[in-house]
Amino acid sequence: MDVLINVFVALHIIGTASLLGGFLTQMKSMSTGTARFNKAMLHGALTMLVTGVALVGLNQADDQTVNNIKIGIKLALLVVILAVVYVKRDDETAPKPLFGVVGGLTVANIFIATLWT
Repeated sequence: MDVLINVFVALHIIGTASLLGGFLTQMKSMSTGTARFNKAMLHGALTMLVTGVALVGLNQADDQTVNNIKIGIKLALLVVILAVVYVKRDDETAPKPLFGVVGGLTVANIFIATLWT
């Protein structure tokens, strides 16, 4: 079970990297007003959602404790990120504040995952 959990953790990190990487590569475009939500960001957010749900289930099945408040907050942030990226994915440009919110929520999600013990 530990190997399976570690595989899903790795996939979760890959999803996070895709979402954050998509944001970081667009930061220069954000200053000129031409940033947009790309497919890497959408697929990264979806990967995070699927692997995160799987991780909670696997950890509970393995009788490990799960901090439901932490998971709930992370899920809420991810749902907001996913909703914004999904709705605005076909727009030519993304509004600067909205694009910044997605990046900020992604970083907040990372800090919650790593610092909240």
